[in-house]
Amino acid sequence: MSDGPIPDAAVVGLLRPFVRATRPILSALRDSDPFGLRGRDGGTDGERSTRDKLLDALAAAPVPGTATWARMDVAARQRWWIYRVGRFATGVAAIPGLGGALARTLPVGAAIGAAAQGMLLVAVAGEHGVTDEDHLVSLLAWVLFRRRPELGTPTAAEDAAADARAAEIEGDLATGGRPTAARIGSAVWRLGRALYSVEDELDKRPHGRFYHEALGMLPVVGVLGKYLGEWSGLKRAAREAQRWLAGRGLARV
Repeated sequence: MSDGPIPDAAVVGLLRPFVRATRPILSALRDSDPFGLRGRDGGTDGERSTRDKLLDALAAAPVPGTATWARMDVAARQRWWIYRVGRFATGVAAIPGLGGALARTLPVGAAIGAAAQGMLLVAVAGEHGVTDEDHLVSLLAWVLFRRRPELGTPTAAEDAAADARAAEIEGDLATGGRPTAARIGSAVWRLGRALYSVEDELDKRPHGRFYHEALGMLPVVGVLGKYLGEWSGLKRAAREAQRWLAGRGLARV
C-alpha cells in the first residue's frame, strides 16, 4: 500500500512489464494450433477416420486457431475472451495452491480481479489489431487507474528492468515452458501481485453493481456476490476498452 499519491511514471513502470508478461500468455492461447485445426472446416462425404471426425468437430468450435474463429467478428471474439478470462480467473482463484503465499496474504478478489481485467484489456485490444506497447499501457492506465500518463521512450536500463520483471511474472513460460494450466495460473497470480503493489489505485478499476457488493457482504452467498461482481466488472472493462479504442480510431468493426 502506498503512503501517498502514486506518480504516473510509477504506474507506467508497473504496466510495461505487465503488458509484456500478458501478451505472450494470450498469444499462446489465441494462436497455438497443436492439433492442426486451423483451416479445417469439416470433411467431405465419404469414409473418414475417427480422428478426422474428432478434429473436424473441434475445428467447428469457436476457439482461436479454428476456421470457425476466423469467421467470427470482433464482437464475438471479445465475448469469447470475456468468458474465457472470467472462467479461467475464477478457476485460478479456487485453487489457492497456485498462488502460494500470495493466496494467503492478499484478497483473492482484488488480486485476481485486477489481473483478469488487465489480461482481458490486452486480449480485446489484440482482437482489434492493437499490439503496440504504448497503446496498451495507455489503455490499461485509463481503464484500471483512470490515468492519462505521458509516455516517453524508456531508457535502456528501464527497458531491461521491464524485461526482467516480465520474465519473473511469466515464470516457466519465459523459458519456453509448455503453457499448462498450472503454469498460466501461477503467472496470473503473479500478475495480480504486480498490480496489488498499487493497492490504493485498484478501487478505480471497473467493478460490479452496488447489489453485487451488498450480496458479497452476506454470509454463505457472499462468494457468489463477489464472483458476479468480478464478472460484471470484466464486462464493463471490455466495454470501456471498446470505447477507448474507438475514440482513437483503433477499433475494428
